[in-house]
Amino acid sequence: MRKAISVVLAIMLAVAGCAGRAEQRDLRHVSYLTSFNTFGRDAYVYVAQEKGFFASRGLQVDITPGTGSVDVLKLVGAGRADFGVADFTATAITLAKERLPVTTVAAIHQRSLAAIVALDGNGISKPADLIGKKIGDQPGSTNQVMFPVYAKAAGIDPAKVEFVPSAPPALPQLLAAGQVDGIGQFVVGTPLIEAAAKGRKAVVLPYGDLVPDLYGNALVMSKELELKSPEVARSFTDALLEGLEYAIAHPDEVGPILKKYQPTQDAAVASAEMALMAPYVRPSGYSGRIGGMTEERVEKIIRTLVEARAIPDGVVLKPGDLATFGLAPR
Repeated sequence: MRKAISVVLAIMLAVAGCAGRAEQRDLRHVSYLTSFNTFGRDAYVYVAQEKGFFASRGLQVDITPGTGSVDVLKLVGAGRADFGVADFTATAITLAKERLPVTTVAAIHQRSLAAIVALDGNGISKPADLIGKKIGDQPGSTNQVMFPVYAKAAGIDPAKVEFVPSAPPALPQLLAAGQVDGIGQFVVGTPLIEAAAKGRKAVVLPYGDLVPDLYGNALVMSKELELKSPEVARSFTDALLEGLEYAIAHPDEVGPILKKYQPTQDAAVASAEMALMAPYVRPSGYSGRIGGMTEERVEKIIRTLVEARAIPDGVVLKPGDLATFGLAPR
């Protein structure tokens, strides 16, 4: 009798194992680039992974750290990643200069996170103080690409501010060591910077204070995938935004989840970043869905960039050149 039971159990386990392997084979593999390394601000993709939001939609996602908006756009455009996250304004400026085969399908942030960050005592407290200063940043980063737009709104000459090429992970340490006067950074990076600076207070100059209509990061994807597999595009977008919504509602869970996938990250700092990011994902007074994008607002952003001469003369850019509104949350 025991032998018979053992045989039955063995058969059941074998069938279950085959079913599990079949289920894994049925998952659609897609690749994704974070916007900028694996800081807390990008941790919502790991939340979506951990909570099964991708798997429940038949997706298996390979996550790779990105190195800034322009790099993400070029890699997605070249087919080396299916999805990625890039600043919307940097995307518009880049696509105006180079018609890469990418499109945006959701706004991660309804307000821009881009900023110049200094430390108290570095002589920077307002935009005019940036003149003659050295700002560390990754070449092609959101902050550097967008800086002329911010400088115009601030009434300063962008040519009088020197950007020093610097690797993303090293930026907080370079600032803390006094090797640069400020760094290009997202506003949510304050906890990371103050931790590196051993308690010195960060001074933050947000681009959005002077240019409030700009979206922040946006989900980008290859146009080839959009055309060939719109159902995959929609499933991935829905799962990622579900992860984003969960992350801003439960920031305390975000840090431990990120650390599970990226052990070198500081869980407390990551959770603090996510808490700071929440008002940019769903600002006060915003009644739309998380990730929402509208043609009217994109058109207004294009006008702002044209007026700031961030888009080359003679280049005509339309909302549909930047976004696929049929896939965007409504």
